[in-house]
Amino acid sequence: MTSAALCQLPAVGVILQEPPVRAWIARWGHEVLVGELREVLEGLRSSLRKHDPSSGPPPTRDELLAEVLARLTERLSQRSAEELGPVLNATGIVLHTSLGRAPLSVRARELVLACSQTCNLEVDLQTGDRLSRGHQVTPMLRELTGAEGALVVNNNAAATVLVLAALAKNREVVISRGQLVEIGGSFRLPEIFATSGAILREVGSTNRTRLDDYRGAVTEATAGLMRVHPSNYRIRGFVESPEIAELVEVAREAGVWVVDDIGSGCLVDTTQWGLEREPTFTESLAAGADLVLGSGDKLLGGPQCGIILGRADLVRQLAAHPLARAFRIDKLTLAALQGTLEAYRLGRHREEIPVLARLGASVDALEARARAIVEQLAEVTGHPTGDKGLWSSGGFRISVQPAMASVGGGSLPEAELPSWMILLQHAVHSCDFLARELRTGRPRVYGRISRGGVCLDLRSLAPGDDTLLVDALVHLTGQSSPACGESSS
Repeated sequence: MTSAALCQLPAVGVILQEPPVRAWIARWGHEVLVGELREVLEGLRSSLRKHDPSSGPPPTRDELLAEVLARLTERLSQRSAEELGPVLNATGIVLHTSLGRAPLSVRARELVLACSQTCNLEVDLQTGDRLSRGHQVTPMLRELTGAEGALVVNNNAAATVLVLAALAKNREVVISRGQLVEIGGSFRLPEIFATSGAILREVGSTNRTRLDDYRGAVTEATAGLMRVHPSNYRIRGFVESPEIAELVEVAREAGVWVVDDIGSGCLVDTTQWGLEREPTFTESLAAGADLVLGSGDKLLGGPQCGIILGRADLVRQLAAHPLARAFRIDKLTLAALQGTLEAYRLGRHREEIPVLARLGASVDALEARARAIVEQLAEVTGHPTGDKGLWSSGGFRISVQPAMASVGGGSLPEAELPSWMILLQHAVHSCDFLARELRTGRPRVYGRISRGGVCLDLRSLAPGDDTLLVDALVHLTGQSSPACGESSS
């Protein structure tokens, strides 16, 4: 019986002629497809060898072919989900680190595409002379912040390492014990100091560091003072920490420099959205900081990079250090940064920079979008909404509810903004199942599990993606049924 069942398995050559398989070959290539197919067939052979004749007749050739195609579809779907590609951010976290933090503006994306070809990366088109990497954005950064000099590297951690290695190797840098942060990937500031060759000089305590702590720590071995903004945590209660202007006074008295790592790279006043004030490049430079460091892909709203602004002589020292070459940005990052800064220069940043537009979106507009999405779902599926905009069909229940969103991405860690969300629930399927189906569907949607369902928050979702979210919901509610997936547990 087992031998007869195995003989019913279709041959590889036969399966490769099936229309969906031929389409997959065009997508994945012959070698990859055949490799996946052989894995599927081996799994089926193993199952057939264990087949109990008393349980019924073995599957027919047609049934086995259908099973091969189903398993092959599942394997290729898993591979596709692992590839880099667009995902709709419906988590309610505007700057989601795992989803790439700041989405780029239209202009930034246009420049990235244009500069993916040959471009004037390091050349003066007037004279033909070679120029330094990033010369296109230096004037804009100076105009926007008042800095004397500017240098851009591949992220803010690299900016920190470069500053310490170039300006403080084998010398002390004084920093508050309460600012010895750990950034993403378990990289801790003391380890960055050790890597750079600078000597860490801790002062104060976790919750209180006074100006005299810095003043008393300065010796002949001191290269400078450093302040690191706690961008991904807060210490509340009995706390004290000097302002950057006060540190500048101590540094001037001692003849050393001050570096201010503001973290989020902010260029705007965040209190306009009812949030805490986040330090900005402009404010820190105006207070007298010699160098100010910040990220490009947080509240600035651009690509991942580390921006260093400040004294021209110090920037020149950094640019001349060997690590500057190792940390330099590529042409696509530079193009995205230029496109981002253009919006600030033209005064259109609140509308054109996606992060700022989402932080500034009105609650009423978010509610209207959420309700419109549910109405579109009802129209497409032919199942009208009930009282209070509730949509239900096939065990699915979709409602519109108020929510609270967060900034995220190591910026304003305690800040929340009122929002509206679509709550997706099912009578049988678990929340985990629904969330996974959305993440691996077409289009891919990343929500969060809360309130007994999957929450799809409009604060973090681009308005232009509302139709795509409707498509995802139509696909999910049209394809899923209690018989085709997991049940809730």
